[in-house]
Amino acid sequence: MPYTVEYFNQRVSDEVESWPVGILADYARLVELLMEFGPDLRMPHSRTMGGGLLELRPRGREGIGRALYCFAVGKRVVVLHAFIKKSQATPQRDIDIARKRMKEVRDGCK
Repeated sequence: MPYTVEYFNQRVSDEVESWPVGILADYARLVELLMEFGPDLRMPHSRTMGGGLLELRPRGREGIGRALYCFAVGKRVVVLHAFIKKSQATPQRDIDIARKRMKEVRDGCK
């Protein structure tokens, strides 16, 4: 698989691991697709949020998860922020957190 997936920090990894089993299983499947297809992965699995930020869209009978990510140098995917969705729209606060972290990744601070 040409792409590798890593997490911005341990808290992001821990958040994903705390998800309900159904959402986590779908997330694992989507990560495999992301590793295989990279930027070619599209709806309904992945959606662009603009400016290089994308979201992985896992779901299970327990609800809907979101993992915001970006691509970094060297065929790396960095999962910047993850959460369980509680409303129809992705909360702006979550997008802002991911954008700030993406800037750190792109500036080489991470």
